[in-house]
Amino acid sequence: MLWSTIRLFSSSPAVQLNKYKLKSHNGAKKRWTSLPSGLFKRGKAGHKHLNVSKRPNRLNRLGQATYSHGWQTGILNRLLPYGSRT
Repeated sequence: MLWSTIRLFSSSPAVQLNKYKLKSHNGAKKRWTSLPSGLFKRGKAGHKHLNVSKRPNRLNRLGQATYSHGWQTGILNRLLPYGSRT
């Protein structure tokens, strides 16, 4: 029997021990979307409610998307190893 594959149950396929899947960060999955350019995009906070006291130009700014900075992109690549598919 090879040590690289092992059967856990009789009906399950062989599982390789040396290959692991990485888990994505669920909070980052809900907030960020990966782009083909390698950057990430997200919506801004503060646009959903309590909008009566906010000025119209502020609401327009909050309604637009924002993109990740260079230092954020490396962190997001670690948090979302397979990209964010939203």
